[in-house]
Amino acid sequence: MKELKVFSIKKNIYEDNVKVAEETREELRKKEAFMINVMSSPGSGKTTTITATIKALKEEMAIGVIEADVDSDVDARTVQEAGGKAVQMHTDGLCHIDATMARAGVDALEVEDVDLVFLENIGNLICPVSYDTGAMKNIAILSVPEGDDKPLKYPMIFAKVDALLISKMDVMPYFDFDMEKLKERVYALNKDIEIFPLSAKTGEGMEPWTAWLKQQMGRK
Repeated sequence: MKELKVFSIKKNIYEDNVKVAEETREELRKKEAFMINVMSSPGSGKTTTITATIKALKEEMAIGVIEADVDSDVDARTVQEAGGKAVQMHTDGLCHIDATMARAGVDALEVEDVDLVFLENIGNLICPVSYDTGAMKNIAILSVPEGDDKPLKYPMIFAKVDALLISKMDVMPYFDFDMEKLKERVYALNKDIEIFPLSAKTGEGMEPWTAWLKQQMGRK
């Protein structure tokens, strides 16, 4: 297995976040790489969903992942085992990724040979949504065990993302989760959002999700 790059971000830099984000998007376009910022609570299934997506699409495209965590490299190694390219970003306790940090991740990943980049943000429903990372699209993941009331408690993230993945659909029978209430609450905040119920474990719902991904990238 290729040696894994691990780097640390010691300081959050707020200045010129929008400028750096736009420069990052332009650089990604030049290199024909499409980046998606993935946000959720801890334990919602971000890494599992990303690795399932890699397995579903790795014959069609090269996928890289920037794994952002306070510590550890377990998720980046999981991505590598699934067939993706990965770098591990240590944030030294910071609760989100901004544009400067994301650009460091893009540079470390070396995206020249990557078609799709997932930026796996820090597990948090509040801080990450306030920062433009330079991604082309932003998505959130909400797991069934978290409940259908999260849009009422954390409205900003649902209002701003382009797509919402409802993960762990395989455990739906064991939880009091009302999908119709969830959709009603989310659409009230964001009428243009796309919602994809899925299970990375069973494969349920993965095809509509990956089809949307390819459509956003300009692929059939």
